[in-house]
Amino acid sequence: MQIVIPEESVTHGFVVNGMGAHASRTIMLSELQLLLTSVAVSEQPEDYQTAIIEQNVVLKSTDVTRRETFRRLRALYGLDSEILLFRALRDLWDLQPEAQPMLALLCAIARDPLLRATSNVVMATPVGVEVTTAAISKVVDEHFNGRYNPIAPAIGRRAASSWQQSGHLQGRLKKIRSIPPFWPTSTAYGLFLGYLCGARGDGLFDTFWSNLLCAPLHTLHDLAVSAAKQGWLEYKHSGNVTEITFRHLMRDKLE
Repeated sequence: MQIVIPEESVTHGFVVNGMGAHASRTIMLSELQLLLTSVAVSEQPEDYQTAIIEQNVVLKSTDVTRRETFRRLRALYGLDSEILLFRALRDLWDLQPEAQPMLALLCAIARDPLLRATSNVVMATPVGVEVTTAAISKVVDEHFNGRYNPIAPAIGRRAASSWQQSGHLQGRLKKIRSIPPFWPTSTAYGLFLGYLCGARGDGLFDTFWSNLLCAPLHTLHDLAVSAAKQGWLEYKHSGNVTEITFRHLMRDKLE
């Protein structure tokens, strides 16, 4: 599926251009989990930096690696409640810990052009079939016209690791395409990303972001209903028309 990020979506935290964090890191799921466990939802942006660099909540051995970890986590996730993508991630993060890998991947893909470029090769691979790092590296090299040619193999390995962390791939030596678990919180976030990119109604269930959830259409609707019962979104369905809004996640952003 074609990935379209409207220009106005950049104001919400989407990143369209630039060198992504996968030039040197994965989605860093374990580090993000340690950080968000240690820093309260209401803390200021600088508290994330303090927690990583001064308090070393991410358990890195040197000041240099702590600073680099902060830089890459900020690139991947924003770490600022003024960034809507991160605020929504933070709103949903603690509600279903099992959904955290998918939440992290969705946000990272929205903010990392390198990881986003690898999505088509992973998502187009049938379940049970191997996805090689060479194939991932090739699509990065082609997408960016050779710009990352010297480090494309390393990017391919890191991207494969990220897709494994989210559950889209399984296996140590061979990365086999798999189906990640479905959760109401990750469904709410995936639909929300589509909403921020301009999709509405039933169109929210057929976007690049909802496809990353890998759930059948009827399951997505069921999960959206479950999310609505928890107040994470509003779901209305009548006849063949579905209406979904996000009053909580969009609070103070609505006109």
